[in-house]
Amino acid sequence: MPSAELCTEAEIVELVYGFYDRVRLDPVLGPIFESHVQDWDAHMPKMVDFWSSALRGTGRFRGAPMPKHAALPGLTVELFQRWLMLFGQTTDAMPNVALGERAKDLAKRIAQSLWYGYQMSQDASRLPVGAV
Repeated sequence: MPSAELCTEAEIVELVYGFYDRVRLDPVLGPIFESHVQDWDAHMPKMVDFWSSALRGTGRFRGAPMPKHAALPGLTVELFQRWLMLFGQTTDAMPNVALGERAKDLAKRIAQSLWYGYQMSQDASRLPVGAV
């Protein structure tokens, strides 16, 4: 459950900016993100709002991540694993261990959900029978 006691807003900012700094420098993920994020100055506050809502329960995020990710061409499980690796490196470097563990757990669930949704969007015939 999200909890304002888990961390400060400054720690959320540190997490998000630290993670995306790693992503943008990554030789595999960097070019993918650079080609799809048109305005980093607009994107970053949205990511802070997302993680603040998810971890602290602020409710500031308004958006639907699934359709944006489902529209990306050529995603693979290896890309999601790399994303998780960089996220884990970021959380492991944070002094707030509880925040790091909670954020890492949540990131794994988010990655699984986005990957599942992505697969379903690419091949609707994979949907279970009666799932409409």
